Amino acid sequence: MSLLIIGATGTLGRQIVRRAIDEGYSVKCFVRNLRKAYFLKEWGAELIYGDLSLPETIPMTLKDITAIIDASTARPSDPYSAEQIDLDGKIALIEAAKLVGIKKFVFFSVLNSNYHSNVPLVNLKLKLESYLVDSGLNYTIFYLTGFFQGLISQYAIPILEKQAIWTTSETSNVGYIDTQDVAKFALRSLSVEKTNQKKFPLVGIRGWSSTEIIELCERLSGQSALVNKIPLYALRFLKNFTGFFEWGKNISDRLSFAEVLVTGPNMTADMKEVYEIFSFDSSEASTLERYMQDYFGRILRRLKELSDEKEKSL
Repeated sequence: MSLLIIGATGTLGRQIVRRAIDEGYSVKCFVRNLRKAYFLKEWGAELIYGDLSLPETIPMTLKDITAIIDASTARPSDPYSAEQIDLDGKIALIEAAKLVGIKKFVFFSVLNSNYHSNVPLVNLKLKLESYLVDSGLNYTIFYLTGFFQGLISQYAIPILEKQAIWTTSETSNVGYIDTQDVAKFALRSLSVEKTNQKKFPLVGIRGWSSTEIIELCERLSGQSALVNKIPLYALRFLKNFTGFFEWGKNISDRLSFAEVLVTGPNMTADMKEVYEIFSFDSSEASTLERYMQDYFGRILRRLKELSDEKEKSL
């Protein structure tokens, strides 16, 4: 089976590429910047130029492709709007996939998205999800929350560097998950018939509040966190303020998405049935405790090595 991975250089996409190659798939990566994606070629993937903001580049990327895994999303640094990528570009991709007879389309959406249809990024996901379901393509849709990897820059690094951590007063539990586990489920969906034209939540073993994550990082690092709480109304003001400016549109969208994590129901789900359908053992799933322990262990060992080297040089 030949795969086309969209968003292959991203936090999730690169894990899907690596695992797909390890499992023996033929992997092509749809990329805008071949230089930045060169590491994927070193892993064994084929790089093919494509840009979702330029629909005319899409058809040639689908030559000899069996399945598409879409792990992409617009980024704050992109010079165009999220809608141009996450809706218009993806619709063009789906239409091209129909024309060439793609056998499976894997898409990632947002857990509890129906509760937050007023949030621009979530609304785009909902529109595209509906379009994909109505397209006639064979699909699997996964509903995600947040990734372990994103918590490093949000919590771990600020604590180590004695910088402030910004949190909101209102919070909900979030079922953060390791992107390696997401990649495992995404690839298994290609071979399990019960996943065809189905939707699944995909979250971690347990939900975490920001306070619990901070306490975990403090315990593992041996350092205290400097926490600044920002009221939800201030977050909304900042979102609305940046939305007035063209340069701030994507920033505003992401602040809106942050609001999803602090309002509404908990971002968690019961995964028992999902593990059964995919024939995975939940005991093998990564936990945030182990992930953070590994991270802080590596960092603290390296800091000790640097300290020892400095003492020897004196």
